[in-house]
Amino acid sequence: MIAKIRKIAINIEETHIEIGQSISPATRKAVAVAVIENPYASIYQEDLSKLMDIGAELGAMLGEKCVSALRITPAQAEGYGKSAMVGENGELEHAAAILHPKLGAPLRKEVDKGAALVPSSKKMGSPGQVLDIPLGHKDAAYVRSHFDGIEVRLNDAPRANEIMVAVAVTDSGRPLPRVGGLTSIDAKGIDGLR
Repeated sequence: MIAKIRKIAINIEETHIEIGQSISPATRKAVAVAVIENPYASIYQEDLSKLMDIGAELGAMLGEKCVSALRITPAQAEGYGKSAMVGENGELEHAAAILHPKLGAPLRKEVDKGAALVPSSKKMGSPGQVLDIPLGHKDAAYVRSHFDGIEVRLNDAPRANEIMVAVAVTDSGRPLPRVGGLTSIDAKGIDGLR
């Protein structure tokens, strides 16, 4: 492994009741987070390929941890998202290098397909700050019931020379979706949109 990982955290969220209505089966989201050393903290580096390779490693590892935590098969995953928070000695481009060029393909393998773009966000932050992870349907971006998000917070991350990288996987959309649009059942998953 290229990444120097200080900590891994996994969180599962299940919603069983929403506004007095039973949710059966419960909607479930899993988030896996890796806190890694930023090899370019306080250094301007033109070539960020090392962070891109770290992104590929983390996409596979964190995606597998989410699927495993939900106790589902990869094909049962319905949604996903990714996010990164860079400590104060880093720059947003470090998060972009991890998230965009190479993290997606290994994550898609862990969730069996993933035709849609992986929703993402990046920010700079400090220990204990909340990191929001946007979510969307893994195969069809127009499935509105899966427009969602989840947050994660670690009390000691990211430190100044670290990057906190998170991947989220869901086995469903929001509880009680009713804003219309394309449904998960009707999605074709061919073009990543519908």
